[in-house]
Amino acid sequence: MAGAVGSCCDYRRVTTTGPLTLPELRGDHVRLRAFSHSDIPTVLDAATDALIPVLTTVPSTQDSDLAAAFIDRQHGRAISGTGYSFAVADERDVAVGQIGLWLRDIDHGRVNVGYWIAPSARRRGYAADALRTLTAWGEHLPQVRRLELYVEPWNEGSWRAAERAGVEREGLLRSWEEVGADRRDMFMYSRIANPYQA
Repeated sequence: MAGAVGSCCDYRRVTTTGPLTLPELRGDHVRLRAFSHSDIPTVLDAATDALIPVLTTVPSTQDSDLAAAFIDRQHGRAISGTGYSFAVADERDVAVGQIGLWLRDIDHGRVNVGYWIAPSARRRGYAADALRTLTAWGEHLPQVRRLELYVEPWNEGSWRAAERAGVEREGLLRSWEEVGADRRDMFMYSRIANPYQA
């Protein structure tokens, strides 16, 4: 798959910061907003991808009830303080993917960015626009000093989107993350908040 999928975090190991308010963010061509049940077709589209259900909690079957449960879980991320989970919507307000800012390591000044774009919506610049929009907003959150993103080296579509969004590649992490039953290498990307602040 050459589409945009950025690695997310393990939601079971999160430092809770309390309920969060999910804002609406606008990019050049995308709007980052809360998921609604009208986005079920997008989740079902994502379920057809070989990797998205492995890396995320998107269901691996074409089941509308499971897709609705996925959407409900995204609302729960802000309520629990786990992070900010946005639907990525196009200019017509049709969801084309998901992007999240996860707070697992916020106590260390780090947050993790993860995203996916549904197979039918790839190669239109949505991932780069969503990443640019989210990271520009996220770097101004209290305690955030570093935004991190991990992408498998073979996933050229995803790492090119990250680079177009202005996220800097720092290097290759060998055997960094378990994906399915395998350990995988990951490119590490980052955006430093206020890089000249001492």
